[in-house]
Amino acid sequence: MDVDFRKNYFELLGMPLTFHLDTALLDRHYRELQAQVHPDRFSHSSDAERRLSMQWSTYVNEAYQTLKHPLSRARYVLQMNGVDTAEESNTAMSTDFLMRQMEWREGIMEARAAQDAEALEHQAAKLRSEQREMVDHLTRLLDREKKFSQAAEFVRMLKFLEKLGEDINQALEALEAQ
Repeated sequence: MDVDFRKNYFELLGMPLTFHLDTALLDRHYRELQAQVHPDRFSHSSDAERRLSMQWSTYVNEAYQTLKHPLSRARYVLQMNGVDTAEESNTAMSTDFLMRQMEWREGIMEARAAQDAEALEHQAAKLRSEQREMVDHLTRLLDREKKFSQAAEFVRMLKFLEKLGEDINQALEALEAQ
C-alpha cells in the first residue's frame, strides 16, 4: 500500500486537476483504489497496518466525495488555486440573482401552502436546469478562463441553489408524509 497523504484529491484519484471531470472515470478510479486500501483487506494484518488502512480508506472516501459533487469540487479547485470562497462572510450577490432567489422561495412557499406536488416538481426541474447552467459557467471560469474570484461568486450562488433544492425536497417529503 503506497501511502502518500500529501497527494491532492485529483492526484490521489488519478484525475486531471480540472473542474470538469469524467465522473464515470472518477467512479472507476475510486473503486480501484478503494479495493487496494479497504480495511477488509487488512483484517489479518498488524494493528498499525489496519489503522493505516483505515486512514487511507477514509482519505480516499473524502477525496471521492469532494470531487464527485460539483459544489465541493469547485470549492476544492478554488482552494488549490489559493482562493477562499468566503461563503460565510461574503453574501453579496447580484440584484438579479437575489430577485430570482425571492421568486424561487415564493414559488416554493405557495406550492407548499397549496399542497401542490406538481408545482414543487416543476420548481425542482427549473432548479436543476439553473444548476446545470451554473456548473457550465463554473467549467468555463475555472478550466478555460482561470477567473477564480468570479468563480468563487458562482460557488456562493450554487450553494444557494443547493439549499433551495433541499427546501423543495423537504416540501415534497412533507406532502408525501400526509
